[in-house]
Amino acid sequence: MRNRLLCLFTAFSLTGCTAAAPQHPALEPLLATIEQRLAIAQAVALHKWDKGQPVQATEREQEVLMRVQVAAPVFGLAPHDTEAFFADQMEANKLVQYTLLHQWRLAGQAPHHLRADLQTVIRPQLDRLESQLLEQLAAFRRQDGRACAQRVASAIASRPSAPLMKQGMIRATGQLCDPS
Repeated sequence: MRNRLLCLFTAFSLTGCTAAAPQHPALEPLLATIEQRLAIAQAVALHKWDKGQPVQATEREQEVLMRVQVAAPVFGLAPHDTEAFFADQMEANKLVQYTLLHQWRLAGQAPHHLRADLQTVIRPQLDRLESQLLEQLAAFRRQDGRACAQRVASAIASRPSAPLMKQGMIRATGQLCDPS
């Protein structure tokens, strides 16, 4: 009886000693903004569907990448890492756009949603999110990086997002935990 109590007491005592992954308070706001940016992909895809434009917009991408490289040091970020992070954001957005366009081609039509102009409405939204992402990426980089990939994967898996959005988020965070 005494041995059983000792074993039981020891087992309960040790449960508090397991090392949980440290919390990462900067992760959730960053993922929320990444998800916001990805949500805009549908409006971009609708615009490109209506105008017959390709998803790939190399000139615009280069413009954004140059801008974030210049802004990176202001936020305490390395330009190369910041460029890679934003390239991942654009690749994720294109993944969502290509998937939606494929679905619409199969259906023979795009959804009947309100359309937004790419130049005057959508891109200014993306530009505002760019600033938020820079701030949030800087906050994320200042946090403890241990178990980063596991935390990011768990956080994405636990989001109540549609499968396509989760795929986009996986792509958008592809290099987030890579060492500088």
